[in-house]
Amino acid sequence: MARSLLPLNALRAFESAARHLSFARASEELCVTPGAVSQQIRLLEETLGAPLFRREARGLELTDLGRAAMPQLRDGFARLTEACAILREPPSKRQVSVSVAPSFAAQWLMPRMDDFHRRHGDIEIWISADMEPADLDDGGADLAVRYGPGGYSGYRSELLMAETVLPVCAPRLMDGPHPIRTPEDLVHHPLLHDVSADADPSRPDWPMWLKARGVRHGDPRRGSRFNQSSLLIQAAVAGRGVALAKRALAQADLASGRLVAPFPDGSEAVGFAYHVVLPLGRAMSPSAEAFVAWLKRQAVDHDDTMDEL
Repeated sequence: MARSLLPLNALRAFESAARHLSFARASEELCVTPGAVSQQIRLLEETLGAPLFRREARGLELTDLGRAAMPQLRDGFARLTEACAILREPPSKRQVSVSVAPSFAAQWLMPRMDDFHRRHGDIEIWISADMEPADLDDGGADLAVRYGPGGYSGYRSELLMAETVLPVCAPRLMDGPHPIRTPEDLVHHPLLHDVSADADPSRPDWPMWLKARGVRHGDPRRGSRFNQSSLLIQAAVAGRGVALAKRALAQADLASGRLVAPFPDGSEAVGFAYHVVLPLGRAMSPSAEAFVAWLKRQAVDHDDTMDEL
């Protein structure tokens, strides 16, 4: 009995009467007689074994029990009203839910979404930006984009694009009292470090990158650290130092001139890449297929742009 629903019509009558503190106004809202409202509330009070209203000379007042239940009932009926509106008029657009890492969403995906919407105005993309692996089997997302080694157990994955890392900085650091011309010049500038959770074992950090070029640095591990690649890139754009950044995520800022890559031979290939991750036991919807095809075209365009930078 504690978990069973109380009569819905009686609850609706109580919620309306409690909101208006009037049986008469509740009857107008519900298109029934005041006697019908009174009868439904009496039925509810008898079921509960406790009164919900006090009849005072100046009108109705809620009891402590009625007052305690009212916020949840008000919210519940508001949700029911929204659900009924959806059932009467289902969404006209098709939806695709996509799980992506926050930095990839901010730096690579979102700047390109206008193009998708121009091509597919009837498809809504719902983006969930998180680092946790998406559970594609329970419908939490239709697909995911992940940076990693590929071969995700229980799913099928398709390579989207490879990645490299390279030093990047604001253009103004190329001039000034210590202009950046060679890797040795980095000893005069703060180094910015990417310590995001999707760390690639094959990705060089600053000590590794400098050692490979024969640069002796007093302490290459010093400098600001960022647990999101997008924050690292924003700090570099702001001129806070030189970042060893993922090239795909820095592309838009490199193309716009907000960032520059000071060393033509500074790129290092890494073992991780971006993959589209899909459920094994469920066919993609036509809308999801359209989004994946668009992602792959964007990745090809991205690689062509990278060759030009």
